Amino acid sequence: MSEAFPGRLLGIDHGLKVIGLAISDPTGLLARPLDLLRRTSKRADFARINALIAEHGAVGLVVGLPVSPPEITVYTQADRVRLWAARLAAAVEVPVYLWNERYSTQEAEELLEAAGRERPERIDAVAAAVILQEFLDARRAGEPWPEPVAPAQE
Repeated sequence: MSEAFPGRLLGIDHGLKVIGLAISDPTGLLARPLDLLRRTSKRADFARINALIAEHGAVGLVVGLPVSPPEITVYTQADRVRLWAARLAAAVEVPVYLWNERYSTQEAEELLEAAGRERPERIDAVAAAVILQEFLDARRAGEPWPEPVAPAQE
């Protein structure tokens, strides 16, 4: 990458009960688990994410998208995440990007095992770090930034 990385990114592993959060370093080299957000309401969840954006000086959000096989045509978790990300994009002042999160929980478990660490009760923040790290690695490999999610018009 020839130009400087724009700053810290916040990674998000969306869940129905818990949101896993991760943060990158300012250079876009490394992601690390940050926190778990136990979901209460859309308003409270988005307020907490906005507070984390301000606290860490995040310049963008990377939301894991569980890509479904093409033969599945009913309403999927991916559809749910796309809608949530669009609502999030309307509630924050930084761009929101979607990134394929397939197997992120499995990869998080494998990383913990390789490091000799026990699996925590909730692995969501580690999965968020896996999602964010894959996004950062793709940027470093020269892949272009994806288009930001369009804010929901609700």
